[in-house]
Amino acid sequence: MALAPPEEGVLRGPHVLEYPYRRSLGPVLGRFFNDLRERRLVGIRTKSGKVLVPPQEYDPDTGDALHEFVPVGPGGEIVSWSWVSKPRKKQPLTRPFAYALIKLDGADTPMLHAVDAGDESKLAIGTRVVARFADEPTGGILDLRCFELEA
Repeated sequence: MALAPPEEGVLRGPHVLEYPYRRSLGPVLGRFFNDLRERRLVGIRTKSGKVLVPPQEYDPDTGDALHEFVPVGPGGEIVSWSWVSKPRKKQPLTRPFAYALIKLDGADTPMLHAVDAGDESKLAIGTRVVARFADEPTGGILDLRCFELEA
């Protein structure tokens, strides 16, 4: 693949980011994805009471095994975001969108996902969003199709 010509001192080059492998989910992420298939969002509570989303098998602070699932969302607020003006082939939406860290209602940690806002000017830290689920779930992260602006 040839490099694009420089524009006013800016060099551009191709970059392909792919993860061509599969992994087993285990009981915690398996539960998370099964709940997504049923249009539910869950986190997991640590012994200190912190709710992690997406859920993790072990508390990142103590290493304790975690088992207490709790419902979160479906709404939340944007903590940080980045606009994608030209989506690539394997990205979740075919029109411009944002990748955002979203702190779901009831969660203490944000999760990364796509936000279909229609226009970059509609986004800011603190913007409220709500989950949009896939019409036909497949058992993967895109059962949570994206988030959209809360009405």
